Amino acid sequence: MSADYNNISLQSGSPAPLGATLTAEGINFAVYSSGAVKIELCLFDAAGTQELARIALPERTENVWHGFLPTPQGIAGVVYGYRAYGPFDVTYGLRYNGAKLLVDPYARALTGKFVWDDALLGSTPSGDASLPETLSPVDSAPFNAKGQVVDSTFDWGDDRPPATPWRDTVIYELHVKGFTKLHPRVPERLRGTYLGLAQPQVIDYLKHLGISAVELLPVQAFVPERFLANKGLVNYWGYSSLAWFAPANQYAVSDAVSEFKTMVKALHAAGIEVILDVVFNHTVEGGETGPTLSLRGLDNASYYKLEKTDLRHYVNRSGTGNTIAIAHQAMRAMIIDCLKYWVEEMHVDGFRFDLAAVLGRENGRFRTDATFFKELAAEPSLRYVKLIAEPWDVGPDGYQLGHFPSAWAEWNDLYRDTMRGFWRANPGILGNFAERFAGSSDLFRNTGRRPTASINYVACHDGFALYDVTAYNDKHNEANLEDNRDGHNHNLSWNCGIEGPTEDEQVVELRERQIRNMLATVLLSQGVPMLLAGDEFGRTQRGNNNAYCQDNEISWVDWKLAERRTWLTTFVRQLLTLRRRAPGLRRDTFLKGARQVDREHKDVSWRHPLGHELNAADWHDVNARALGVLIGQAFTDPHGTPNGHLLFLCNAGAQPVDFKLPAPVTGAVWQIVFDTARWRANDLGNRIAAGENCVVAAHSCVLLADGDAPLSVRSGFSLT
Repeated sequence: MSADYNNISLQSGSPAPLGATLTAEGINFAVYSSGAVKIELCLFDAAGTQELARIALPERTENVWHGFLPTPQGIAGVVYGYRAYGPFDVTYGLRYNGAKLLVDPYARALTGKFVWDDALLGSTPSGDASLPETLSPVDSAPFNAKGQVVDSTFDWGDDRPPATPWRDTVIYELHVKGFTKLHPRVPERLRGTYLGLAQPQVIDYLKHLGISAVELLPVQAFVPERFLANKGLVNYWGYSSLAWFAPANQYAVSDAVSEFKTMVKALHAAGIEVILDVVFNHTVEGGETGPTLSLRGLDNASYYKLEKTDLRHYVNRSGTGNTIAIAHQAMRAMIIDCLKYWVEEMHVDGFRFDLAAVLGRENGRFRTDATFFKELAAEPSLRYVKLIAEPWDVGPDGYQLGHFPSAWAEWNDLYRDTMRGFWRANPGILGNFAERFAGSSDLFRNTGRRPTASINYVACHDGFALYDVTAYNDKHNEANLEDNRDGHNHNLSWNCGIEGPTEDEQVVELRERQIRNMLATVLLSQGVPMLLAGDEFGRTQRGNNNAYCQDNEISWVDWKLAERRTWLTTFVRQLLTLRRRAPGLRRDTFLKGARQVDREHKDVSWRHPLGHELNAADWHDVNARALGVLIGQAFTDPHGTPNGHLLFLCNAGAQPVDFKLPAPVTGAVWQIVFDTARWRANDLGNRIAAGENCVVAAHSCVLLADGDAPLSVRSGFSLT
């Protein structure tokens, strides 16, 4: 039964903290709005379908409106929203409309069904661009979501952040729903949920694979854009935020907040960090023709960046219709409050910021020392969390790879493009391969950063899955219902001779080899590796490179493939085991090509198949498709003394290449660790003496270790 809100009044309450704060005495409500003349608190029944009361917030402190609802009405579970009254004049960027129910931007949970309807629009277009919009008087409450007051009590036990150093981090990007929706060992009612991801069998898989951090696609409460809903589609990825503090109900059985915490606690117990992909560049309210759901109705001109020459229109740096006003103090404060909430209350370990260049824009230009970055760095509780930038937006001067502050890491799409291009045999790419493999010092060294600033990947949620990089030359996005116009065309993919599925054994084997090549390259490179969920066993999206709206088998991880391709998953697990055992693959400093203490080899040298180090002519040979990477002192002995070397031989060409091997450490020989062209062969571990040749098959790579490398590293790549 719903609470009795008859004849109640609000006490004055406090302007801080913002949001709905539950205490033993009741609930404090506080919301920012600089231009409103009245803010009403609207209270609903438990289902969010019936509005039971409207009560004006009684106090205003500067630009914060606040009031206190005492017990017995002010208890956990209260369902609420706001109505903001004030001037509606779009020529000044003012869009107040008391007919529209507004979601509290600080709501910790949402409830009620969201339904697209014209009632959600705050205004009605005039039909003439020269004439102003008119106020829409239709009540939107029946169609909008509502906030719900939560009791934050949770038994965290001895939970603590794994605090994995960047050099030891291996990121696994996954979608909460898609990862377990088809998982046969997850109870059916939990598949596709936070609790599904918390299941021991799921966590054991991640741990056994060698993952140290999961990066979750957006879990901030979101709703699909209207154009998708009209097509019967959804925003599956979740980049259409409505409430940044609230975990998405789509992935909950009944209580999103407590179930999210349960998931984090379970992952932490296994030593796995949780990184959230957060969307602080735009919201689902879109441009001027979009709905009034929350920020637009509370304080449009403070929360969104408007065109200076015409305040009716929104600056669009996100490609979705609007851009948050990072220059406004209220917006910056809300984002930092939100990050603190997810760290302090929800125990997450880091954030990947979607279109992060938006956050560094001041006066239209990106700045490494932008105010937001400085304010973020000043927050004690955020000082040691992992911060990852998607280092671009769609505005002018939007590509900012390598320009984020020193504490940040960045998605390195140049790494992705270079490695895809190398393995499909693009010409003139040896120098780029070397720079990316060695940690991208050209991007990060000048700002005093480390190789770990580079997040290395060859596939992520946006674009082809790794298998599709080897199976499709062209995108196949017809299921998105945009006539295959969406998604980018520059995929740097190669279908190995046949477009799409095939039973041709030679093509199938070549695709598998190419997958191994790219996975090996990522996991042996300097920097922080990131894998896309399912790539370790060849998951496919059927050629769709923009599956943001595909909440179906196109996007869900197919665990039957994992059962059929255990050899590939084993390869990835063994590579990650090798990476953990070889400190030389996880350096905190850039490779310099400097002599090591054994004076036999440099920390890295780039080898020609004829046996010499690459010279200027070799680097500029556009026909070259093969090179070797000699990594000095890759291992340490039990006393911590550096020893052992790795030799990574890569041949992207269509013909076998004989590599003359350099001298190993004195008194030792080279031993094959793996050969991606002969993975099922029984002669791995063969010894090859210095000066002899190692034949590297077409489209393949071979890794060798010298005699001082630990035996467990070499034998770890057995087929048993």
